[in-house]
Amino acid sequence: MRFLTDSILIGTILISVFMLSTARLGMTVRSFALQSFLLAFLPSLLHEPGFHQILILVGAILIKSYLIPRFLFRAIREVSIRRDVQPVIGFGTSLLIGALLVALAFAVSANLPLPVGVASSLLLPASLSTFLLGFLLIVSRAKALLQVVGYLVVENGIFLFGVSLVQQMPLLVEMGILLDVFVAVFVMGIVIFRINREFDHMDTANLTTLKD
Repeated sequence: MRFLTDSILIGTILISVFMLSTARLGMTVRSFALQSFLLAFLPSLLHEPGFHQILILVGAILIKSYLIPRFLFRAIREVSIRRDVQPVIGFGTSLLIGALLVALAFAVSANLPLPVGVASSLLLPASLSTFLLGFLLIVSRAKALLQVVGYLVVENGIFLFGVSLVQQMPLLVEMGILLDVFVAVFVMGIVIFRINREFDHMDTANLTTLKD
């Protein structure tokens, strides 16, 4: 059980790093779906399985591994863009910064106390790494859709941290977080469609050239 838990946490970090290395929008969305699918099982692995954990598992898989990726793939088809060829920060540089952020996350986590009863020492560094790498994805990509995925990866980092408190967090709060994420992505999708319709692209950097 400990090996499986640690494998999922390490895989979560590696998937986040991989998303920084690819220019393909579809591959980035698939990577997010896989990451969310893996994270959905952590509450049941870290705590005794029960109704609470099962509901989180089903909700996370349904919303974050199926509904949100399906919505994002529809956005990709609508805007007819498959790659981000001009990122704000190059892919090689993004990987280098990402590696430094992961190292920073592990260094910071080594000095922070874990909640009592946490089954894996990798939980906190994996959470912080995922959060930081998601934020890097937001600021390093020019396409609005990739920035949406970055936001979702940041939420996965928050979800991962909340896993350690799953026994104390009310179920309604957790379901509310998932609903907020789904609504936020829906609104972002509308913004993406509007940007593409008005300006024939999703490059948010060009929005800085707009004048009154």
